[in-house]
Amino acid sequence: MQHHQLGKTGPRVSQIGLGCMGMSGMYGPSDRAESIATIHAALDAGINLIDTGDFYGMGHNELLIAEALKGVRRQDAVLSVKFGGLRDPAGGWTGFDGRPQAVKNFAAYSLQRLGVDYIDIYRPARLDPAVPIEETIGAIADLVKAGYVRHIGLSEVGSETIRRAAAVHPVVDLQIEYSLISRGIEDNILETCRSLGIAITAYGVLSRGLISGHWTKESAQTGDWRAHSPRFQAENVDANLALVEALKKIAEAKGVSVAQIAIAWVVAQGSDIFPVIGARRRDRLAETLGALDASLSRDDLAAIEKAVPKGAAAGDRYAAFQMAHLDSEASAHR
Repeated sequence: MQHHQLGKTGPRVSQIGLGCMGMSGMYGPSDRAESIATIHAALDAGINLIDTGDFYGMGHNELLIAEALKGVRRQDAVLSVKFGGLRDPAGGWTGFDGRPQAVKNFAAYSLQRLGVDYIDIYRPARLDPAVPIEETIGAIADLVKAGYVRHIGLSEVGSETIRRAAAVHPVVDLQIEYSLISRGIEDNILETCRSLGIAITAYGVLSRGLISGHWTKESAQTGDWRAHSPRFQAENVDANLALVEALKKIAEAKGVSVAQIAIAWVVAQGSDIFPVIGARRRDRLAETLGALDASLSRDDLAAIEKAVPKGAAAGDRYAAFQMAHLDSEASAHR
């Protein structure tokens, strides 16, 4: 497992990270013992970047990670935590809170649930339209000065917000969706980050399983939020699965899986891009690790581009109301 510095000022992290959201019910039922075993297997394989959010399972995910990390040396895990998403008792989403006093409150609870005395990378999950980003980042900077946070990250924000945030405190990475069928960051966000020495931690690399080669219309489970995702809707899903079939032919010719070639494509986009893969089972993790051995030639990349050209996906990556609240989308033209 290769490790690189995360951005200009960040810690050294593994070439890929483990995203733990799916271990807390977001994609239907999950197995607690298998989730913990998967975290252990990731650490054993040299993955040290562990990503979570305080709103994943309303704290369940942080408690799960805390259980998995018992007996693990604190410095062997780089914990990346998102905050700010507001939930109701039924599991619904009620907004986002980026006020300074809320930031410090969220951090206090995360530290307690995770069972640690500092968080490696702390980031607002979204931009709060009612709070200037300078105030939110300023509050995290206070936590850095106090020793509760080591580094500051961002998530799903556009170029203008990135620049404003970086003017308050160094930012190590931007967590944002990036995959073969979600390439919006290539328009200007990626260039902005590179000019500021900010890395990309890419989530949705397999587009929530859509381009994993494993998901089918028949495999959808109760409680899986993908049922509300435009790319999984009836009018779009067949067109998107056709892209997967085209990608499958290239993968088979190289002797790798569809998921592996999709991950390898993201890895090939630069050493400053770190895929965060949401494996919640050890077999899926093993498949992910195999992607690091799938070296793509210039001809391979050209074939992939032809099979899945930029903008080929049918449907947006989130529902319309969510897209409207994404600063990374609203600011795409800036």
